[in-house]
Amino acid sequence: MSGQESAPGTTTRAPAWSPWRTVVWFGVVSLAADMVYEGARAITGPFLASLGASALLVGVVTGAGEAAALVLRLVSGPLADRSGRYWSLTIVGYALTAVCVPLMAVAPFLGGAGLAFGATMVLLERTGKAVRSPSKSALLAHAARAVGRGRGFAVHKALDQVGAFAGPLLVAGVIALTARTWAGLAVLAVPGAAAMALLVVVRRRVPDMTVFDEEPLEVRASAPIEHPTRLPRIFYVFAVSCAASTLGLMTFGIISFHLVEADLVRPAAVPLVYALAMAVEAVAALATGFAYDRVGARVLLALPVLVALVPLLAFADTLRLVLVGLVVWGLAVGIQDSTVKALVADLVPSGRLATAYGVFAAFQGAAALAGGALGGALYDNGVTDLVVVIGVCQAASLVLLTSVVRRRGAAG
Repeated sequence: MSGQESAPGTTTRAPAWSPWRTVVWFGVVSLAADMVYEGARAITGPFLASLGASALLVGVVTGAGEAAALVLRLVSGPLADRSGRYWSLTIVGYALTAVCVPLMAVAPFLGGAGLAFGATMVLLERTGKAVRSPSKSALLAHAARAVGRGRGFAVHKALDQVGAFAGPLLVAGVIALTARTWAGLAVLAVPGAAAMALLVVVRRRVPDMTVFDEEPLEVRASAPIEHPTRLPRIFYVFAVSCAASTLGLMTFGIISFHLVEADLVRPAAVPLVYALAMAVEAVAALATGFAYDRVGARVLLALPVLVALVPLLAFADTLRLVLVGLVVWGLAVGIQDSTVKALVADLVPSGRLATAYGVFAAFQGAAALAGGALGGALYDNGVTDLVVVIGVCQAASLVLLTSVVRRRGAAG
């Protein structure tokens, strides 16, 4: 293993930063990166539509993008645990996002190839998310352990969401000034470069995140991973439960398509609506993350209930109801993207964190692809069947999640 690489089981010098400082600065990296990809996601639906995409194609591309961002972690997670190259994979993944999003601005100038190029950039950006996420989450889980994983992931997610809020606002401002969607995408090269520079700083200051673990260094150094893909059964039950929830969380690409198609908002205002959802997501992450450290995993029982309400509200015919639906969507995504990760880390051995996050994401990715395609296919025919199917899935999710919470409580 390279001396420049950090991994569980490696003894290195003491960190230059405290656990909280590390969590916060890792959050600042995510803040800058989120400005890039959330700024793009805020207008992906209308942008692809402007290139000639149908509602079904928007649903398939955005759903496939989310699937790629999740399912491919089944490869990158175990790879990180086996190779120990957590930092390398994290850096490569962020670089893909920093490059591919600004390149989307080229699509309108490519004529008939523009739609294919734009869709490809969406998929490659999401692939970058898949490459970095298991490694990044494993690194963060080590630092967060010293401050409380619920709180650590919550604070990181809240900072992450500041970027998710600022990115769409930046894009909306540029589009308002230039009347060019591509210009809003091109300007995202600036926060992308900032994210890469900040990431290098964090890497230099804390090359080995495992120094924040509670186990003595000699214990961690003598614990090789013989079976990096062997995970507890309760983890898989939890993964299936969350996959059922993910099925009901429509991609924002579909929701934004509805906002414009139903003439509820103008395309230039869509990023503002998305920014609202991102602000709600940040609040949800903080509230449930801190609650997780106080009351435990039962705080997650709210997730299936929230998801069941999303299609009922988000595809309504009035802006007021759609905005309420987006608030509910933001609450659900906030829980799923932060507090859920804290429980994953508490269900598996520390040396298999990246593998666990990769496997967990694979379940979510399959559900995201199905959910994106389902939402897009049923959009033109009404959403009654969609509401019923998602309601049944969330009932199943709640039953499975309840069993996980009970077993976790009995074990703890």
